[in-house]
Amino acid sequence: MRICFVSRRYFPAVSGMSVYAANLLRELAGAGHDVTMISQYRGDALGTRIYGGGPPPPVPGVRVVGLEQLGEQESGDFERDIDTMVDIISAEHARAPFDILHAQYGYPTGWAVLLASRRLGIPNVVSIQGGDGHWVGSCCETHRLAMCRVLDHAGAVLIGGESFVDEVSGRLGTARERFTIVPGAVDTGRFHPADAARVGESDGPARILYHGRVDRRKGVLDFIDALDTLRTRGLAFRATISGIGPDVAASRERADAVDLGPELLRFTGYAEYDEAPGRYREADIFSSPTYAEGFSNTILEAMASGLAIASCRSVGIVDCLRDGENAILTEAGDVAAHADALARLITDADGRRGLARDALAECRSTYSWAVVGRQIMDVYARLAGTTPDIAFPPDLPLEPCRFRAEPHLL
Repeated sequence: MRICFVSRRYFPAVSGMSVYAANLLRELAGAGHDVTMISQYRGDALGTRIYGGGPPPPVPGVRVVGLEQLGEQESGDFERDIDTMVDIISAEHARAPFDILHAQYGYPTGWAVLLASRRLGIPNVVSIQGGDGHWVGSCCETHRLAMCRVLDHAGAVLIGGESFVDEVSGRLGTARERFTIVPGAVDTGRFHPADAARVGESDGPARILYHGRVDRRKGVLDFIDALDTLRTRGLAFRATISGIGPDVAASRERADAVDLGPELLRFTGYAEYDEAPGRYREADIFSSPTYAEGFSNTILEAMASGLAIASCRSVGIVDCLRDGENAILTEAGDVAAHADALARLITDADGRRGLARDALAECRSTYSWAVVGRQIMDVYARLAGTTPDIAFPPDLPLEPCRFRAEPHLL
């Protein structure tokens, strides 16, 4: 099957979308499909600092086409970049016809794929992730209408879990039966414990890791405040913030303000995907006080790496973590409660071992890319040869949007 996968973000950008795409592309190529990836990327200094910028690298067995987000970078002009995506999809289809178009993220890539399907008569799939539920469509009427049309007219709408369905359906009014739940997954060959016999055990001060996008919406500032609470209680720990994002400077300022020096908290910056497993294996506890996820790749990576996890009862988290069974969960924004959770994991060795081992076992049995990749390919097979739904207006009103000033946050 000839598949065109259109990504909002791919390496060298550090993102859950990059990880998802890399694993899916590997599964598709390994199954013998002919795959082209068309990926947007930031090429400017701001995008590079926040995500990691530059065109996508070669991917074994995949034709890769990079599209710099010139409209976004210059003026928050998403529409200009959408037109470019549609034209490039069309040009690639003319070179060698596609059987299916698959967009990662509902807007702008999902809308671009819907328009390309309309032009070319090819069926499409859209994966709804992260911001599609949390903020895309709450920003302006332009993006609300685009998201609603994608959700109502895509050939298949893939989404990570029930809690995320609740959020997207509740906010945008999409019928629940429109969604096909395909959970996140992790490469358990890449992410595994440092010592399988000692999962959940710790020598010396507890090593606490925050890894991923350094963004207040992911709870990074709450994490720093929780560490300050642990320090004032006299608990021994060493913490790491790994990654880049829009709030690196704010995080460093917060750490300085509460006097968390490098002996207690270090910032390790950008991590290549190949470096990430080692960062997990250098830790005992994973902290993710996130406010919302689509389906968290970093949580799955921490589970696969044998870490004890403290997180929140947030959208996208409660689909894979349960308080007291495979993690400790608190309410998002409750810094004191998150500090208590981390303190429990530091001081209760038996409890820490039990949570880490149960999370590892569940991850290995449930969140395999071999299984999830097969689910997605089954959706392709069901849609192949069908006629796309084109019963929607292709034009959108151009309304003021808060993301036009900060498009990197979309």
